[in-house]
Amino acid sequence: ILDESALADALKNKSIAGAGLDVMVVEPLPASSPLFQCDNVLLTPHIGWKRAETRQRLLAGVAENIDAFFKGSPKNVVN
Repeated sequence: ILDESALADALKNKSIAGAGLDVMVVEPLPASSPLFQCDNVLLTPHIGWKRAETRQRLLAGVAENIDAFFKGSPKNVVN
């Protein structure tokens, strides 16, 4: 979670070397966004999860959580 305007300022001022974003506050990102004026930012349309490896890792984690739950030692418990 970040302030997109502050990020754009930091990118323009070279306070940080660059940024890569897959999720924005408003999607799709408005054409008026100052992030489009930065040459040191990589923007993707919220598709970072679509790689096969990412989906495999997600499904493996889900399977592990289900298995652990049925064995009586659940993981990633939120109270």
